[in-house]
Amino acid sequence: MDTQHSYFRSPLHRVGMILCATLFFLAVFSPAAAALFSVDEATAEGPSRTPWRWPSGIPVAVTRPFEPPSQDWLAGHRGVDLALPVASEVHSPAAGTITFAGRLVDRNVVVIEHDHRRSTFEPVAPLVSLGESVAAGQVIGTVEDGHVPGPLHWGVKVGAKKYLDPLRQLLSPIVLKPW
Repeated sequence: MDTQHSYFRSPLHRVGMILCATLFFLAVFSPAAAALFSVDEATAEGPSRTPWRWPSGIPVAVTRPFEPPSQDWLAGHRGVDLALPVASEVHSPAAGTITFAGRLVDRNVVVIEHDHRRSTFEPVAPLVSLGESVAAGQVIGTVEDGHVPGPLHWGVKVGAKKYLDPLRQLLSPIVLKPW
């Protein structure tokens, strides 16, 4: 009798294989595993589930791209500058709540909180007020003179220090097709 092949046909081997397969499926498909491997969108680098809209209403030229610093305390460009003429309307890129609208140092700024992300726009003469709910695409203000080379600066921030590329928020998430 071939002892090497008889082990693979034994009931002990079959039970071991069934046990391993069961543990594998429990580890991969259980609710506990889903919670362990879930991604928090608020801290994700990629785009949100619902793509944002251009604050200009239509795609425009980017005059200065997102250039994050290698360390939080270093200089960098934590947003993008968009080529919008002075007095152009600025639209909310997504639904949210106004958390600031007014003068900050030497320019007017509008800040919107959207599902754990915060978008900032400057220099913008606000047409909204603190605490107001805004819809995606709603006009929140008009571009003012004063920011070079923009003239509109658009930033996106998560938490206290994490800046995201605003242009990535315009992208749809990647969806895998079953075929």
